[in-house]
Amino acid sequence: MAISSIRFLHCLRPCNVASSAIVSSGGLVSCGARSRNFARVRDRVHRTEDDPILGDSMDDIEGKKDADISLQVQERDFTGTAYVPVYVMLPLGVIDMNCELVDPEGLQNELKTLKSANVDGVMVDCWWGIVEGNAPQLYNWSGYKKLFQIVREHKLKLQVVMSFHKCGGNVGDDVHIPLPKWVTEIGQTNPDIYFTDREGRRNTECLTWGIDKERVLKGRTAVEAYFDYMRSFRVEFDEFFEAGIISEIEVGLGPCGELRYPSYPAEHGWKYPGIGEFQCYDKYLMKSLSKAAELRGHLFWAKCPNNAGSYNSAPYETRFFCDGGDYDSYYGRFFLNWYSRVLIDHGDRVLALANLAFEGTCISAKISGIHWWYKTASHAAELTAGFYNPSNRDGYAPIAAMLSKHGVGLNFTCVEMRTLDQNEDFPEALADPEGLVWQVLNAAWDACIPVASENALPCYDREGYNKILENAKPRHDPDGRHLSVFTYLRLSPALMERHNFIEFERFVKRMHGEAVK
Repeated sequence: MAISSIRFLHCLRPCNVASSAIVSSGGLVSCGARSRNFARVRDRVHRTEDDPILGDSMDDIEGKKDADISLQVQERDFTGTAYVPVYVMLPLGVIDMNCELVDPEGLQNELKTLKSANVDGVMVDCWWGIVEGNAPQLYNWSGYKKLFQIVREHKLKLQVVMSFHKCGGNVGDDVHIPLPKWVTEIGQTNPDIYFTDREGRRNTECLTWGIDKERVLKGRTAVEAYFDYMRSFRVEFDEFFEAGIISEIEVGLGPCGELRYPSYPAEHGWKYPGIGEFQCYDKYLMKSLSKAAELRGHLFWAKCPNNAGSYNSAPYETRFFCDGGDYDSYYGRFFLNWYSRVLIDHGDRVLALANLAFEGTCISAKISGIHWWYKTASHAAELTAGFYNPSNRDGYAPIAAMLSKHGVGLNFTCVEMRTLDQNEDFPEALADPEGLVWQVLNAAWDACIPVASENALPCYDREGYNKILENAKPRHDPDGRHLSVFTYLRLSPALMERHNFIEFERFVKRMHGEAVK
């Protein structure tokens, strides 16, 4: 998964939703990086990993467990509040490269445990590199069929991700799933099918948006390949759609499945909180830039900024992103407008076809929530990722408008993060996740788009869950807006530990608006 993200939902849901922000890499901050007082309280109530999860219910030990915590953490009562469904992401490697289900017996036990906590469903990635891995339009869905049948038997619902990117190399990735073999073979002779940085380094995580309409994939464009894949899935799993088991489809739109440029790749040396680099040096995007400059009447603008620093620069170290820098010049505004428009146009094309493939089904998409350098004028890290959101412009309103056009909603990740934590751990990043959350939420609400969310890093503690709840159901909101759904990252042995699962079970009850002790 990515460092952070926003996901969009397409569905005839009410416009009553909310959300939150992100995190980092290089120097990661998990939800556990909280106050020392809370950590000490949690240590006192820690249970060993040997305890069976299902041996005692949460209510049986609630009083003993919460006696000290209630003294330390002031909690809001969510009894009677809106019901927000809770899903849990399945492990990235639940299906292997041969499209076989890994450890079905173990999965059944874990799903039984999740069901005992009244979780609404699970999320799973359907990897392009597995299903269409060997030859164009030759699809193998066998392992997913077995998985979906098991999920149905446990009376859980499914969020399914159309994952058109490779897995591996990002925060939380514990498996390696490349792009389809036949795609990578094309890339060996035509490396411009990948996003490219100013040094000519190719990013093989996903395909450049420059080939959306170029027939370079065995006679197909990239968008046609995505559509064929989605249509095959819809036909293959018709019974699960008709029965309502598949409640949502998330459409991958870029690296990590997110609608963004791969501007901060760890494999190219990026570390948090670097500003990242522009990723438009493949020949197809450069051709697009030249055409845009010609239409504008300034051919000499057909170039990328040469003073934007490198992956790990700070904004004030560059002439392009510094206060009063070239990002706000005539050329800078032209370039950033083109760069962000390519991103929006890609989302527009793919989501239009997703609506054709999945008519009548909720559709989602994901976008990074990049909070570092948010307190600066240029918002450099957002700009290199394709979000034209400096302090004097709302970069998320155009994205929300595009999503609204397709009836697609928005999911923002890392609802467990606090600006205070970021300021304490990485003061040099000038980050403001809560400020970014508020901006994105209002952009979505103004467009009347449903908002869903997920945490960016593993979260097990009461304080992190409380932050998620506050964002899921904003206090005193005059319109009663709240999240449409929350997806927890991710099913793991750590979540299954007794003390962690008890806390998670309590969180689910509160998300559902039930009373807890």
